[in-house]
Amino acid sequence: MRGPDRTRRLIAPGAACIALVAFAGCGGEKSYKNDPRPPQTLVIAGAILPDKVSVAPARFSAGPISLTVANETDASQRVSIVRKINGQLQANEQTGPINPHDTATLKADVDRGEYEIRVEGNGIAPAKVTVGPRRKSAQNDLLQP
Repeated sequence: MRGPDRTRRLIAPGAACIALVAFAGCGGEKSYKNDPRPPQTLVIAGAILPDKVSVAPARFSAGPISLTVANETDASQRVSIVRKINGQLQANEQTGPINPHDTATLKADVDRGEYEIRVEGNGIAPAKVTVGPRRKSAQNDLLQP
């Protein structure tokens, strides 16, 4: 068998399979919400100095943050984000040891309130941070990672 009949016999089953797969992929009962994206991550810079922790900015809105801290002391340090609730300090997030003259990044999603960025021991004063209302969604912002 040669010619157009053979071609039709080969094409017809292939076309039927493609149509079946395409039909199976359409529709369905699941509905996916278009939930808003979280706010854009805010980058906060910090430094551990011999006498204090310094953070900039010290006031920002609630949402995800990326705190990059440079250890400018001669000893390894651990940085933690501590929240004050009813006068009590509650640890939130903590880095591993940061070697002298090295950096580390700590990511957290902070809520409204008063925080301290502190190191363990050594008499180094903590940085005080004020977090305001939650930032708006980054849903319609272009060039998001």
